[in-house]
Amino acid sequence: MIRHIVCFKMKEGCSAEEAAQMLLSMQGREETAVSVEVGVDFLRSPRSYDLILQVTLKDKDALERYQKDGYHAHTVKPYMHAHTQTERSVAVDYEIGD
Repeated sequence: MIRHIVCFKMKEGCSAEEAAQMLLSMQGREETAVSVEVGVDFLRSPRSYDLILQVTLKDKDALERYQKDGYHAHTVKPYMHAHTQTERSVAVDYEIGD
């Protein structure tokens, strides 16, 4: 199994709560995703990110398909790029036990 985590900083005037709903809309629509979890930061400290996405996928091939095809690539990713500071987003992908 693969865990894909992305932390986002929102652009000025963009809502983390609305972006969270967009990310959550992948559950059940994105075939490669085993699970989708989203969290909005409540602390709002200077070092905090505004939003986190955690997606679990079956394997590395599923991660590659998730990145290139489907609802994520054609709907969610363009929305997130328009509403977040791309240069202030970070991602981690790692293997987890079954």
